[in-house]
Amino acid sequence: MKKERQLDQNGKPLFGIRDKVAYAAGDLGCNMSFSLKGTVQTFWLVFMMLETGLLSALLLVVQIWDAINDPLIGTLIDNDKRNYRNGKFKTYIFIGACGLLIGGAAVFLPFPNAPKIIKAMLFIIGYIVWDAFYTIANVPYGSMLSIVTDDIGQRAQLSTWRSIGSMIGNILPSVLLPMLIWKKVTYDGTSSFLDRIEIPEGVDRAQFLTNPETGLPYQIGDKVLSPTTGKQVEILLGERVFFAALIMGVLGFLAFMFMLKNITVRVDESSVKTTEKREKFNVFAAFGKFMRNRPAVGATLAAMGMFLGMNAATTANTIMFATYFNMASLSGLVQMIGFLPMFLFMPFITKIVEKYGKKEASVFGTVVSLIGGGIMLIFPLIKSTILALVVYLLGLVVYGVGMGVYTCVSWAMMGDAIDYNEWKFGTREEGTVYSLHSFFRKLAQGIGPSVVLLLMGALGYVSKLGTIGQSAETAHNMCWLVAGLYLFSAVLQFVGLSVIYNLDKKTLTQMNAELAARKSAEE
Repeated sequence: MKKERQLDQNGKPLFGIRDKVAYAAGDLGCNMSFSLKGTVQTFWLVFMMLETGLLSALLLVVQIWDAINDPLIGTLIDNDKRNYRNGKFKTYIFIGACGLLIGGAAVFLPFPNAPKIIKAMLFIIGYIVWDAFYTIANVPYGSMLSIVTDDIGQRAQLSTWRSIGSMIGNILPSVLLPMLIWKKVTYDGTSSFLDRIEIPEGVDRAQFLTNPETGLPYQIGDKVLSPTTGKQVEILLGERVFFAALIMGVLGFLAFMFMLKNITVRVDESSVKTTEKREKFNVFAAFGKFMRNRPAVGATLAAMGMFLGMNAATTANTIMFATYFNMASLSGLVQMIGFLPMFLFMPFITKIVEKYGKKEASVFGTVVSLIGGGIMLIFPLIKSTILALVVYLLGLVVYGVGMGVYTCVSWAMMGDAIDYNEWKFGTREEGTVYSLHSFFRKLAQGIGPSVVLLLMGALGYVSKLGTIGQSAETAHNMCWLVAGLYLFSAVLQFVGLSVIYNLDKKTLTQMNAELAARKSAEE
């Protein structure tokens, strides 16, 4: 016999595990699409063979769209006054989920032989379509937390479950996708795997059909070795990326449908806005105030450093695994192992912060990350590929351990920065502080990968050669680039949190006490 759900005084099912699992499924659905973002640059660089400079410029163009996309669609949803049978938020999430069935694949249309201008148009149009549908689903999804329940504790539980859904939605594709889309090449009796590659100048095509170790023609089943690096060739299966994105769209759609069917709306939708109505914004005055807020500047610099390490290095890291370590298919698994330690701190973060303070614990973490970055500078010096990989992974794990505390408290530190603004200058200005913090975070997410692409070009990466024709020197340069990016990331985090951010435990206690006294006096 089916057990009936208990109802509250308004006739709605009581808040419980069903809502929490459903809300987690929603972010799993979002991230089945968002996790593809790390593959976009690699696909267009390696398979579509766009030059590093052109791809860098295109990334900047779509980042402009990214910046206006959220408030534009958020305003559209807010201004929609129509009555929907399933409610406005659920309806928009359904529309976004339907669009993401194919939207995620739209940016991976596999036409490597198309003219350059067509490729550029496909990239921009595909990205805009994908990002639009993602925002249509994600913006109302984020706002749904406020209409599922009005209880602060229950909202905190939903936020935690959202993080769980996000982690699962990110980890699964990040680990499995590289295994599906990268292939080590063995000789099959034909030269078809070279048909879409321009052979480097001065290199005879026959060299790619002759085993450089023996000097004899390949036999069927032999590993195909790069004549430039001597390592087995790995190629990106672009058509497979497209179909993998379609499959992830279907899985994301199913996750969204599970959420929409099982989550209960208990709060009036009209009371919740996806965008905040703000007073006229003076960018120069806002920037000036922001720069006087040391905790906000320090936490923002640290966040930018974090994104440079986690996002900007993604493409260079993939190329490094394909051309130097010869294991691009396992690159996602290695990265996951490296960053898993960040999540070990979640169960203990409250006790850590209470005992040591947010700043103190985070600064200690940045010192550990600096050590991890230092270890990474060693692996390019090691001649043994296997030993180099072990040292790289050790450095990545140490770096991830160091980032653990700050990852957990980064938004809480921004909350303290808003209180600092009120403490020092008499005004809270949440909107200004959060807006500029988000702006600089997006700047790091957008410009960082663009700059890295330019650095890859400067260090010898030639797009028209794919991963087959890159020189051994270029492959080695990718190691230095990845190690340098992680170390630079750790330095930015250390400077931001230890030098600029000035709310240590003692100062934070004093600030909170004085603010509380002011509020009591006003009452």
